[in-house]
Amino acid sequence: MRIITYNVNGIRAALNKNLAGWITAAAPDILCLQEIKADTDQIPLEVFEKLGYHHFWFPAQKKGYSGVAILSRPKPDDVEAGMGIEAYDNEGRFIRADFGDLSVVSVYHPSGSSGDERQAFKMQWLADFQSYVTELRQKRPKLVLSGDYNICHRPIDIHDPIRNATVSGFLPEEREWMEQFLAQGYTDTFRHLNKDPHHYTWWSYRANARRNNKGWRIDYNMTTENLSNEIAKARILPEAVHSDHCPVLLELNGY
Repeated sequence: MRIITYNVNGIRAALNKNLAGWITAAAPDILCLQEIKADTDQIPLEVFEKLGYHHFWFPAQKKGYSGVAILSRPKPDDVEAGMGIEAYDNEGRFIRADFGDLSVVSVYHPSGSSGDERQAFKMQWLADFQSYVTELRQKRPKLVLSGDYNICHRPIDIHDPIRNATVSGFLPEEREWMEQFLAQGYTDTFRHLNKDPHHYTWWSYRANARRNNKGWRIDYNMTTENLSNEIAKARILPEAVHSDHCPVLLELNGY
C-alpha cells in the first residue's frame, strides 16, 4: 500500500498548480491531505472521482482555514471524522479511514507560532491527541498517523537548530512530547529507514528558503510499532511544489 501525506496549503490553489497531474504520476493508494482550506461545495470533487479515488473531507468551520481529507483507491470499511472534542473538530484536524485491520489517519496538528494562546492550545492538543490515539489503539491496533505535526523532532530535522531553539515547532517541550510519544510505541517511518540530515518537508516562502534547502521536517507518516516490519519505503518528495510543504511517502508491505 502506497500512502502519501501532503499539506497542500489550500486545495484549490494546489489544483491550479496541477495537483491532479501530480496525483496521477505519484499514484498513491491513499492520499492524506491537510490544510485544504475549503468546504466541499468549493472543491471540484469530480476531479478526484475521475482519478479513481473515493474522497472524504473534514473542513474547518472557519472559512479558508485548516481542514483535512483522505482520498483512497480502495473503498474504506469505515470513515470517522473528528475526535469528538469540539474545540478540535471545529478546526477540522482529524479524519480516519479503516481498511481491513489497518486504520489511516490524516491529522493536522495546530501551530503555536501566532502567540502564547495558540501555543497553549497546541500543547493541550498534543496531550489530548495522544490520549485519543492511545484509546483508539485498543480497538484499532494498527495505525498510520499521517500529517503535519508542526514539530521538528531533533536538530537533524531543522536547518538551524540553534537560532530556532525558542521558536514554536522546535521548542524543548514540543520535542520532548515527540520523544515520549514515539516511546509509547510509534515509529517515525522516514527516520526508520533514513538517518541522513538535510531532509525537510516545509520551507518558508521568504529568503529563497526552499531553493537553499533551509527547511523543517514537520510532516510525518507515523505508524504503530506492530507495522515496523512492513515498512518497505519511506521518502520525502521535495520535487512536488504545489505548497510550502512537500509530500511524504510511505509504502507498506502486506496491504
